[in-house]
Amino acid sequence: MTNTKITQLTLDRPVKYQIKVPGKLETEQLRFTKELTITVDIGQDEMPFSILIGVFDQSALQGLLRYLYSLGIPLLSVCCLGGEFDDEAEAY
Repeated sequence: MTNTKITQLTLDRPVKYQIKVPGKLETEQLRFTKELTITVDIGQDEMPFSILIGVFDQSALQGLLRYLYSLGIPLLSVCCLGGEFDDEAEAY
């Protein structure tokens, strides 16, 4: 028997999310949170896309997605990367 911890998503538990959007985003464009990491990559079609990674609860995630929508930035994907962080643990 393995000792695997299974956590359930809840509305108030922060977990790590990865959001992909087309184009090159700069940190200055998204003044949403300090904990948001942005990297730019080039896809197979040689078009750039940005990868946003951060730790959010469901409310903060919805806020970020609405903020991207208000800027007219379409979503390519939103993935829950999992993880559970308590108040004393480091988020990344």
